[in-house]
This record gives sequence, structure tokens and C-alpha cells, in this order.
Amino acid sequence: MTKNATTASVITRLSPAKINLFLHITGRRADGYHNLQTVFRLLNWGDYLHFSISDKAVTTIDRSEDVNSLCGQLLTLAGTEAITASIEDNLIFKAASTLLAAAIGSNKLPEQLPQVKVTLDKRLPMGAGLGGGSSNAATTLITLNEIWQLSFTQNELINIGATSGADVPIFIFGQDAIAMGIGEQLTAIELPDQQYLVLTPDAHVNTAKLFAHPKLQRDIAPLSIETIKNHSNDYAQHLNTPYHNVFTPVVTSLAPAVDEALRYLQGLEQQALGTARMTGSGSAVFLPLDASVTIDKALLEKWITDAPCAGYVVGNL
Repeated sequence: MTKNATTASVITRLSPAKINLFLHITGRRADGYHNLQTVFRLLNWGDYLHFSISDKAVTTIDRSEDVNSLCGQLLTLAGTEAITASIEDNLIFKAASTLLAAAIGSNKLPEQLPQVKVTLDKRLPMGAGLGGGSSNAATTLITLNEIWQLSFTQNELINIGATSGADVPIFIFGQDAIAMGIGEQLTAIELPDQQYLVLTPDAHVNTAKLFAHPKLQRDIAPLSIETIKNHSNDYAQHLNTPYHNVFTPVVTSLAPAVDEALRYLQGLEQQALGTARMTGSGSAVFLPLDASVTIDKALLEKWITDAPCAGYVVGNL
């Protein structure tokens, strides 16, 4: 039974971007997925999600009801029309539905829940390797867990989020981390504050196509967590052997716009005192900036203006 809705409060959350400081594939799993090693860095830049909580509209829960139908009664979306035509295909909706299913399965679902409208203020480009959709899903899981008072722990939310996508757990973890497995095995890492010049070329290569590419290196020797922790100078600002992104040569061969953007950043490396690289499976590329460069706002503005595509100067979260 549902009453007429009026909005009592709005919660606004940053849904941050991430970058991969390096990205290795260490082997293929029996389930068809690949084992990865990477260091995720969260940024102070991303999308924003606004959660409008109704103080009047309350849905009485029927646990026998189809979970997507139940989710459709509890959740409405705005700002997602350009991403998915159907609400059930949207990662925000999928995350909410997965959360409800987990609450039903663990007998944590209250008798009644308030209806919530989620408005997406989309700022991150799609298909850029910045984790936008996964971050939206994670932010939804964290916030609805609070609003609906489901009392899932962070580790439980990470396990729930892992079923929605390999990058979802890092955004629930909420801090820079070494990631292994398919991205769900996370170990916190302390890294120095850093600013980055990020370029987002208008290009996208299908991720499944990349993983199937014959030239993709899939047999990088695994590194220990201690080695990765102790050798951060080899990948944080610079990128020294053995650290690299296995997707870079494949993506740059398939997407000229990514190759152009990366070459542009490589031309700035000597001034920036950092090593340009690609994040994730592309298409975004980034250049770590030395502190001596970040104080020169005119220079940074010129670098953005001269770039072959959209550019942003952002920092770590």
C-alpha cells in the first residue's frame, strides 16, 4: 500500500572516479574471468547522486513479489535516460534490486520502506575506464543501505557489489587499494597526495573484445602485496618496469583517438615529471603532475586548451 509522496530530505553523494596506476592480468580463471593485479586510486572528481527520500510514501513489503517489481515500486530514477532506455537495465536500479534481494535472503528487509528518487548528475564520460557506472552502483548500495536501515556491513556490501561488476567493490571500500582476483580482493594502501591531468578521448573499445584480443598479455607474473606496497615509487608518479597497463598497446592500436591523447600527454612528461598512461581498459588517459607544476595554473590551462580532447585537472580523494 502506497501513500502520496512528498519529499522530506535529499542526500547528495559524490560518486567518484577511479584510475588504475597500473593494470596486470596474471591468468585466466576456471569461470572464464581473468585474475588481475592493480592499484586503484580514487579521485575527488566524478558524478553526483541525489537521493530524495519520501516522508509520506511508504511501501509495505511483499517478500513473495518479484524483486525487480518491488524495486520498481521503491525506486525512481532521473537523469539516466541517455544511458539506458529501460530502468531495469540501469546499474543504479540493478544495484538497488541486488541489495533488496540480499536483504530478503538474509531476512534483513523491514516490513515497510520509504520510496526513494535517485537523480544522476552525470559528469564522467561512459566507457572511459574511470569506473563511472560501477561507482554509481556502489554509491547506491551504500546510501540505500543507510536509508533503508538494512545494516549490511562494508564487507557484506562488497560481496553484494561484486555480483554487479568487478569495479564496484573498490568504490564501496572507499580508499586507495591494491586489488587482486577480479578486483574484489582489496588491501588498503597509503599513497602521497597527487594531482593528475586526465584526458577523455571520444573513443570506446568493447571490453569483451579487448579481453579476447590475441595480443593481450594475460600471463604477467604475480607480485606480492608487500612488493606492491613497498615499490609505490615505481608506479605512483612514474611507471617503471615491471609495472604497466596490459591493455594500452591493444587499445591504442584499435582507437586512434586514445593513441593521440596518450602521445600528447607523453609530450608533457618532462615538464610534469610524471609518466603518462591509460586507466583501466581505456579510453581515458592521465598524467601525474609534480607539485611544482600544479601551482602554475596558466600552464595547466594551456595544457587543457591544447589537448586533442576534453581535459581535467583533478586530485586524489
